[in-house]
Amino acid sequence: MEPSPSSLPRKRGRPRKDKPKEEERETETERETEEATATPTPTTPTTTTAAEKMRDRVEKKPQSSNIDDKYTHWKSLVPILYDWLANHNLVWPSLSCRIRELPQNNNIVATHTDCPEVLIWDVEAQPNRHAVLGAADSRPDLVLTGHQENAEFALAMCPTEPLVLSGGKDKSVVLWSIHDHVSTLASDPSTKPTGSAGSIIKTTDNISIGPRGIFQGHEDTVEDVQFCPSSAQEFCSVGDDSCLILWDARVGTSPVFKTAFISYAVFTFPVEKAHDADLHCVDWNPHDENLIITGSADNSVCMFDRRNLTSDGAGLPVHKFESHKAAVLCVQWSPDRSSVFGSSAEDGFLNIWDYEKVGKKNENGARTPNSCSGLFFQHAGHRDKVVDFHWNAADPWTVVSVSDDCDTSGGGGTLQIWRMNDLIYRPEEDALAELEKFKSHVVDCASKS
Repeated sequence: MEPSPSSLPRKRGRPRKDKPKEEERETETERETEEATATPTPTTPTTTTAAEKMRDRVEKKPQSSNIDDKYTHWKSLVPILYDWLANHNLVWPSLSCRIRELPQNNNIVATHTDCPEVLIWDVEAQPNRHAVLGAADSRPDLVLTGHQENAEFALAMCPTEPLVLSGGKDKSVVLWSIHDHVSTLASDPSTKPTGSAGSIIKTTDNISIGPRGIFQGHEDTVEDVQFCPSSAQEFCSVGDDSCLILWDARVGTSPVFKTAFISYAVFTFPVEKAHDADLHCVDWNPHDENLIITGSADNSVCMFDRRNLTSDGAGLPVHKFESHKAAVLCVQWSPDRSSVFGSSAEDGFLNIWDYEKVGKKNENGARTPNSCSGLFFQHAGHRDKVVDFHWNAADPWTVVSVSDDCDTSGGGGTLQIWRMNDLIYRPEEDALAELEKFKSHVVDCASKS
């Protein structure tokens, strides 16, 4: 029995856009013309020799060998760079494009797949299929409807209320409230809470929820969305139209600010094809709500101050962070330090930045050579594109990151949990003092021996 398309492993990350049908037809016509006018040449049966096979393998090997060499070098530095690190290889790639946790109840998660709906799951209510023989298949507790086309990556949960935000290929941003499901069932005595204690989801045959609002303003696929940390009514979105849009649900479904990118300039009116690359990700600083970061297919991360995004003026990014060699897929502010954020990309690196270090000089008054402005740590433990990562809010400076290894290993991925050496992020004076103590300890031990 052949597997259905939905059960096949999929490559995570943004797929490259298909050629227009007209271009495909032109290419096919050109190919047919070339074949018709080409001079026929006699053909002779050929066989692939062992030497040719060996040459093909040698030609394909350098890239894989280069990745392995970099990974081996990184492994040799793990005891120095990290306080601790855990690695888990995933044999089968995840069929979920995005998974987000509800802050008000950690047992409730939302998932994006290759479909228009957002699925809500109460983890405690799902059958334990690994431990119980013959357990029923998992079934989502709620299905959020409203998108007209697939919604795969843009997904966010509100930190202050049980609200869900999504974006998709239909160019729209959709807002739901899980409370809408509870309120419609409150008068039905046949419904009852299920799953984890304090669950806000009740059992019912009708598990669909319609949207509270559908926000139109993008001109291409919406790639990421994010709530304002202190407001359930304010949120932002980015998309393949190279626009950052700020929304306020209290004033309707039209954009409050629509920001298109032209090099370093930012405008509050739409500019078609203003940027050569798509915007893939966005995050709102939980410590300073004026700061928003975006990641793009142009390999860079930009930081913006929303106070400069006025209706009649132009603003500039506070800074542009450049170090990645491929498209940036995920950005997130640190929950522990207001000036620190991370970015992961298709180049396999997860960079940790501190915007307060931008332009900082060393003791001699010169900038450090061959260093990217603001970059102070680079996690190189993945062999392929890092599609997602998160800071651990309960354990300072701890990060979980996941890569999609389809291109390098043919399937699966890698999940890593790690914390960098505290000497890297502690104040320089404290780090030097501890190193001096360690140096004295080593000298004492050497003298006694």
